[in-house]
Amino acid sequence: MTTRLRRFRRAAREEAERLEEPVREAAALARKLGLDPYPVNYWVVDYDEMNQLIAYGGFQRRYPHWRWGMTYDRQQKQDQFGMGKAFEIVNNDDPSHAFLQESNTLADQKAVITHVEAHADFFRNNEWFSRFSGDNDLDAAAMLERHAETIQRYVDDPDVDRETVERFVDAVTCLEDTIDQHRPLSADPDTGRTQPEDLRERLDGMDLSAAVREAVFDDEWLDDLAEAEAAAADLDHPRSDVLGFLREHATVYDEEAGEAVEMESWQKDVLDLLRREAYYFAPQKMTKTMNEGWAAFWESLMMGEERFAGEDEFLTYADHQSRVLGSPGMNPYKLGKELWEYVENTTNRREVADKLLRVEGVTWRNFHDAVDFERVQSLLEPPAAIDTVRSDTLDDLAALPENDPRVDWEALDRALSDPDAVDVDRYPWKVLTYEGLAERHFSLLKPQYRGFLRRIRRSELEQLSRYMFDDEKYASVEEAIDDVDKTAGWDRMREVRRSHNDVTFVDAFLSPEFVEENHYFTYEYTRATGDFRVASTDHADVKKKLLLQFTNFGKPTIAVFDDNFENRGELLLGHRYNGITLDIGEARDVLERIHELWGRPVNLMTIRKEFDEHEVEVARRRNREPEPTEAGVRIRYDGGSFDEFELDPELEERIQASDVDYDTKPEEWLS
Repeated sequence: MTTRLRRFRRAAREEAERLEEPVREAAALARKLGLDPYPVNYWVVDYDEMNQLIAYGGFQRRYPHWRWGMTYDRQQKQDQFGMGKAFEIVNNDDPSHAFLQESNTLADQKAVITHVEAHADFFRNNEWFSRFSGDNDLDAAAMLERHAETIQRYVDDPDVDRETVERFVDAVTCLEDTIDQHRPLSADPDTGRTQPEDLRERLDGMDLSAAVREAVFDDEWLDDLAEAEAAAADLDHPRSDVLGFLREHATVYDEEAGEAVEMESWQKDVLDLLRREAYYFAPQKMTKTMNEGWAAFWESLMMGEERFAGEDEFLTYADHQSRVLGSPGMNPYKLGKELWEYVENTTNRREVADKLLRVEGVTWRNFHDAVDFERVQSLLEPPAAIDTVRSDTLDDLAALPENDPRVDWEALDRALSDPDAVDVDRYPWKVLTYEGLAERHFSLLKPQYRGFLRRIRRSELEQLSRYMFDDEKYASVEEAIDDVDKTAGWDRMREVRRSHNDVTFVDAFLSPEFVEENHYFTYEYTRATGDFRVASTDHADVKKKLLLQFTNFGKPTIAVFDDNFENRGELLLGHRYNGITLDIGEARDVLERIHELWGRPVNLMTIRKEFDEHEVEVARRRNREPEPTEAGVRIRYDGGSFDEFELDPELEERIQASDVDYDTKPEEWLS
């Protein structure tokens, strides 16, 4: 499967020429709105090339592996049977590279371009992405191409068995999400624990007679000592970066020798490369909802509210965006966009309420009775000169006070002196500044949010008043509203964009008000009825359900608890359990891969739920869910067979997840 783009195809060349102006103007508009994206290189590709790029995760070259073909085939069938079309793909790089499908309509291309500019801003400014590159220049495409060439050399090397390379890559990629995504790639190991000493090895090096050794250090005593040392091992600080841990120990299972042997140099190299790629892609997985919501928010504002979509393109754009936002299931575009809108609205509401609470006679107790919300709404409206910018209204804009921060005076001068230089009717934003655009699009004035200020809770008003020392600052509501900072919402959004990931984003902003206003709920499969039912509309339940899906990329959290379990050199892994059970069959498959990279027996601690059939039947008759019994289990794989053991209660307690250490669907463990 080749991914070399046929850059000089006539259709692609013509489409690229058609898109030169939208690309240039979208980038300029994004910066006017306060975004700071990476420069973006746009490439026009055909249907087949787009599917190849999607299979490769947005890049032209990746290491040889069967899963790229599988992903390509799935994407092709998904498009073929109308289950979802790919309009674009963009990667995190400096400069970013975005690929546009040449068969897209102009409306779709413009939507993609505005969407991409917002993604490039998120890539550049979210701190989770900088954890990979640090202060170095990001050149991901070159890095991945080097990795591809290196692994291809090992595949082609006559001294290395091709099947061995492919199997090793399979084992590592199966574990690509078992890294510590909260730590930079260059961070020191997250544990300093040392292995308990094996006393037998010391005795072998001592000049003891057989009689003395047998009398003092008999096998039973040594076994008891080993068991005590294993129990005392520091299991309170498990190692989250499983791949990094395996790389440090650098052993693999040799089938011919039937034991662990040191990794060959090519294996160490491949593991290093694939682990580095896992850390590169980790921020994208950690911020999927934030990132897609951010892009959908600014795309909607640019295409719709700022009329980047032409009159003959808007209906097509609106139809396609509604399909994206209306897709069923856990939709990161919809949830992310709604949360960003909530951040904007709550910040703007707090800004307005803060000013109103400083008006003489207005307190948090009488706020809803003392404030005329319709009057406040009209006072918040921008002046017509800002709200309606056309070529025939530029004189009204010029009549505003000199140096008004909402007006781009240089652009306005050009538009007035040479109307052909600035197409104000097509791009009205060109004669406004960030402040002017923020006032023009102040969220509380939008029809769907006109009651948002009125719905502010007394508890929030009381909290605002608690630290207010300059109350009664304004003599009238007019004075207070005139002092409102219309950029507050957008400024706050950029602050949140800089530091959060999906888990912290949902935890911080998914409030009872948000859940109620947007009609979110949880649903679960019930054993009593054998179907799915609504389980709760409580915001705490909705939040927990979402956090379960976001933590650790939506995969179970697995950590290394002991590297010398029971003093036998066995690896002890623990599943951070918080009520979601593993699929034991898939867990066994993963243990087989880990055994290949460890070379000795591997153990996995987890907790399973067991249901009594009689209790299930009773619950079904009474239309309630049966209560399961939780039982700790240790699964051991020695390279040939699996064994299961009852888990020690102390170890069972140690693998219980904390309130913020969420887990998720077991069926999504394997790649």
